[in-house]
Amino acid sequence: MTSTRPYLIRALFEWIEDNALTPHLLVNAEFPGVEVPKQHIKEGRIVLNINGAAVRDLQLGNEWIEFNARFGGVARNVHIPVSAVLAIYARENGQGMAFGEEQGSDGPSPPPGTPPGTPPGKPAGGPQRKPTLKIVK
Repeated sequence: MTSTRPYLIRALFEWIEDNALTPHLLVNAEFPGVEVPKQHIKEGRIVLNINGAAVRDLQLGNEWIEFNARFGGVARNVHIPVSAVLAIYARENGQGMAFGEEQGSDGPSPPPGTPPGTPPGKPAGGPQRKPTLKIVK
């Protein structure tokens, strides 16, 4: 069966926006295929505001989340394998959902234009850490 993660991300994104709150993604920035601004990564993770006012061309696909956003005034394309998403939540109240590791998944297929031989899947270097959420005030 296909993963429920992309469906839950889309549903929670819509629910958060319907309640006039700001959706944020917590992403494992060390997961293969993640393309985010490196200077904003902290402890191997990055929090991204995916509110419609903060990003352009947001695509919440079954294997990839893609959008364009400005970081420090510089426009950047962001590509995130859905398997790298650790949580989606509302910035204002922290309500949302955290995700564990998926069973039986080696990760997404590579995006178009990825050089052959680039292995998808789990990052090298030992077991992944379990996701945790911190309250940010």
